[in-house]
Amino acid sequence: MTIAITSVSGQLGAAITRALIDMNVADSLVGLARSPDKVRDLDIDIRPGDYAEPQQLQTSLHGVNTLLLVSGNAAPEERIGQHRNVINAAKAAGVTKIVYTSVQGAEEGTAFSPVVQSNRQTEADVRNSGLDWVIGLNGIYIEPDVEYIDSYRKVGEIANSAGVGRCAYTTRSELAVAYAHLLTEARHDGCTYRLHGDLLTQAQLADYLNQAFDTELHYRAMSHEAFKADRIAELGEFMGTVIAGIYQGIHEGALDHPSQFETAAGRRHQSWDDYFASLRG
Repeated sequence: MTIAITSVSGQLGAAITRALIDMNVADSLVGLARSPDKVRDLDIDIRPGDYAEPQQLQTSLHGVNTLLLVSGNAAPEERIGQHRNVINAAKAAGVTKIVYTSVQGAEEGTAFSPVVQSNRQTEADVRNSGLDWVIGLNGIYIEPDVEYIDSYRKVGEIANSAGVGRCAYTTRSELAVAYAHLLTEARHDGCTYRLHGDLLTQAQLADYLNQAFDTELHYRAMSHEAFKADRIAELGEFMGTVIAGIYQGIHEGALDHPSQFETAAGRRHQSWDDYFASLRG
């Protein structure tokens, strides 16, 4: 079996590739990247894989049995077509199974909803492709909060508009394990799984960060409007608006669902106690 992973120059694609290598479950691995020369630390066959180049994709997918499609980062109105390029190239190249990394989030009413809706369209395209398929609905990466610890420490708080909403957090390394199983086990074909760990409120997140980094953070709830303005000021109009939409969805319960990670990965998601304990200096 030859498995191809798209976007291996990105963090999730690279993590899934490493998980497959560690599990030793494929005869060969192919990594696709828009800029193959930027992939330097993966000892696999690296081929060009620009979502906007259908013929290039078809050529690069020659000889591949199973494909992991990592959701792209283009604007919602562009990514649907780009994802279709990948699906159509896979079919033309003889790929028999496709696994798609989708998202969880509010499907309407927030600034993140257009992104969610574009992913839902790709999910439908994957299901209707005529190939075997599996879809993972990724929770929210917790790593950005960890990486932001110095900024949190500086102001002494986590402040956003999630309120008491519970969030389906996960990590890239845990997602990688789940996707390695989804790619290689036929029992998952035709299934869609929510992939995340135990649900956390922002106050609980602050407590875990305090334990890991010896901080004294507290959580302060903001209005959606104030948080959006804050994020736009730091991240720019597009990304700030999207981030604000994610937290509005958390507030409204759009990421408060049972996890199906154990069914997908064959084991429970790493506990937050264990994860944050691993971060202690």
